[in-house]
Amino acid sequence: MKLFRKYFTFPTDTSAENLGINVLNLGHNIHPSNKPYPDGQHPDDYYFEWEKGRSLKEYQIIYIPKGEGYFESSGLPPQKIDAGTIILLYPDVWHRFRPEENTGWEEYWVGFSGAYAKYLLEQECFNAQKPIIKVGFNTEFLETFSRFIKIVEVREESYLKLSSFLLIQLLGIVYTSVLLSNQKKSRKEDIIDQIRNEIHQKWNSNIDFEQLAQSNNLGYVWFRKTFKEVLGTSPNQYHLLLKLRKAELLIQDSHLTLAEVAYQCGFESEFYFSRIFKKKMNYNPSEIRKRNSKPE
Repeated sequence: MKLFRKYFTFPTDTSAENLGINVLNLGHNIHPSNKPYPDGQHPDDYYFEWEKGRSLKEYQIIYIPKGEGYFESSGLPPQKIDAGTIILLYPDVWHRFRPEENTGWEEYWVGFSGAYAKYLLEQECFNAQKPIIKVGFNTEFLETFSRFIKIVEVREESYLKLSSFLLIQLLGIVYTSVLLSNQKKSRKEDIIDQIRNEIHQKWNSNIDFEQLAQSNNLGYVWFRKTFKEVLGTSPNQYHLLLKLRKAELLIQDSHLTLAEVAYQCGFESEFYFSRIFKKKMNYNPSEIRKRNSKPE
């Protein structure tokens, strides 16, 4: 897969500052396995050596939707990072992180400052000593980041203010996730979380959900009803949307043909893939590259 990487530096925008939040940088990177991290293309202001670590003058949200790694910060022991983890960085706090060498990882990040950001991240539910937030595979979070990047790439009028609104939306998702994680999970949620992890491990395979329920000592009717109750959609639809989201990223980040993308994502044919993609995502998969190929 061709690596996709964008770093943006935002100019100061008075209208955005009036919202109490100022976007400083934004990016998405797929770091492959068995490669040094950070690599040589990391911006100088954010580059760090593992032995020394770093501290920033801004807040950052880092989301790891795929892969594994490690994180350390002042006063905290090393912590394992799994797929579906948010790392919340505070200004002037020493830290360091890197992906597991044999897995690599995918990362999204946004750096920001401002009075509203400071107010929100000083709420009682947030804590610089608890920077790791587990959200799992959060499609709303990924879609917001994707819209964020597209708006900045196109740089249409008012993109700075739109960027601030999207950052507020991201912070709202993080805030909600922290509040929910502070509540004790029910037994149902624990079971569904475990099965959801299995679905993510087999995302591009045909999954027999009756067999999956049976292997977890569950009745299929109870499993299907509870899955929808906890996640708001059926197991089949969740799996389908997961594959479509992966396909969208492959189209955006690689030079694979649509037929190759369909095959890698477990669809029976390019025709079926294109038809179901259009139905569920409300646009044709071929439009993704057309949008990305437009000059800024």
